[in-house]
Amino acid sequence: MTVPPATQADADVIVVGAGPAGSATAFYLAQAGLDVLLLEKTRFPREKVCGDGLTPRAVKQLLNMGVDVDAPGWIRNKGLRVVGGGHRFELDWPQLERFPDFGLVRTRQDFDEIVAANAVKNGVRLMEGVTVTEPVLDDRSGHIVGVRTKDGRVFRSRVVVAADGNSTRLALGMGLHKRDDRPMGVAVRTYFQSPRHDDDYLEIWLELWDGDTLLPGYGWIFGVGDGTANVGLGLLNTSAQFKNLDYRDLLRRWCKAMPADWEFTEENMTAPIRGAALPMAFNRQPHYTRGLVLVGDSGGSINPFNGEGIAYAMETGEIAAEVIAKSLKGTTPAQQERTLRTYPRTLKDAYGGYFTLGRWFVEAIGKPGVMSFGTRHGLPHPRLMRFAIKLLGNLTDRRGDASDLIINALSKVAPPA
Repeated sequence: MTVPPATQADADVIVVGAGPAGSATAFYLAQAGLDVLLLEKTRFPREKVCGDGLTPRAVKQLLNMGVDVDAPGWIRNKGLRVVGGGHRFELDWPQLERFPDFGLVRTRQDFDEIVAANAVKNGVRLMEGVTVTEPVLDDRSGHIVGVRTKDGRVFRSRVVVAADGNSTRLALGMGLHKRDDRPMGVAVRTYFQSPRHDDDYLEIWLELWDGDTLLPGYGWIFGVGDGTANVGLGLLNTSAQFKNLDYRDLLRRWCKAMPADWEFTEENMTAPIRGAALPMAFNRQPHYTRGLVLVGDSGGSINPFNGEGIAYAMETGEIAAEVIAKSLKGTTPAQQERTLRTYPRTLKDAYGGYFTLGRWFVEAIGKPGVMSFGTRHGLPHPRLMRFAIKLLGNLTDRRGDASDLIINALSKVAPPA
């Protein structure tokens, strides 16, 4: 098929999707001096299903991009409050050289808009309300040379970045499908007007019961600071009950079991219960093929230990931008292609072993009795839990204490995901 000429300005790189992954990629590409077009199908502000909690790993990325996290609306937290097995205690975020010692809460209603606006401030061209439907391919090479939109327009570029989420049309259009050997999660959440809106800790509940069955996952209560709390559940598909669960009903039942003075009632619910899939541990590969680069959820870059996605969305965006910028300095198409093909290996070097540890972890807790044993016997030991918060949050220094060295060594020897 003959490709019609683009009807809008071309760019060095087109990034599809202005979530944290796309906006971070676009920001770093613009910092490298490239002309970047960022296409977003919705219009800001817009909602996105999320827990709204940001670990120090995500905070570091925001700080690196110059986002003002001291501005109104950002709520700081000191660490995690863990509830389970009859225990309840608080764990501060670890003191590390590589990461700040605080987390944040900000609703996705304006978080994504803030990160996108920061990219625009640094030279990115953002177009909202533009739905990309398919890749435009070179007839001879099969490489992607642009994208086609719902209204028939074509935008061309030298490289295209898919940051369009779990159900990425671009990756599917290039023949990249999900891997069945990777864990998948689901998150459901709502908001309540509640006294629990103001809290110095992100609260995590490690026991989710469906009748007499302990499920692999956790519940959360994250104070938003505006009179509301984000309350939700994250569940893994590694248990036999996963396919038959009514997640929204499970969340309703979980909330009803909470203390009455927290006011988690239907009358105080300020938003409907919404759910989203959590693609984990690089569940779509390769992360580069024929001119298309995958970042964030489109490549399954969610931590299987804790379901965290925003930090890895922004980190993979930074890595992708570095590789793309280097490739476009190549003098020949062959040199550019060789550089772009290093991206999947770079990602696996950064996260592959750690994500493999995460896959083993979720497979283990999906077995009857393992989650119960860990909750009952692990929670009473503060030293073990401090190790766990580093492992589950991927928060270590390269040359840190003994726990850092152990986690780093395990991640290094585990086969890449």
